Amino acid sequence: QVHLVESGGGLVQAGGSLRLSCAASGRTFSNYAMGWFRQAPGKERELVGAISGAGGITYYADSVKGRFIISRDNAKNTVYLQMNSLIPDDTAVYYCAAASGRTARRTMNEYGYWGQGTQVTVSS
Repeated sequence: QVHLVESGGGLVQAGGSLRLSCAASGRTFSNYAMGWFRQAPGKERELVGAISGAGGITYYADSVKGRFIISRDNAKNTVYLQMNSLIPDDTAVYYCAAASGRTARRTMNEYGYWGQGTQVTVSS
């Protein structure tokens, strides 16, 4: 079992930055691929970024490439999402998720563990 807790959300003006953190407890953190997803009102949950267990492989949604960076610190059992150049369309609840196995995953149904989510609101 893996327990995930997100933090770092909030209200920011367009063009600003936020860093989300997700602290994991439970099994060996490096044995889990991690992902950040988001869900805006009235929209489906979508992948924002994914990272392999060792951190060497990352994937990003086209809408955030060049603006967001996913990273992890396995010594601290934490995954991060650095969000830069934020735009109002980035407004959503952001979820951290874990998938068993070290290979980075891009589909939501491959993730078996989820955090409670953190709200990010970008004002224009």
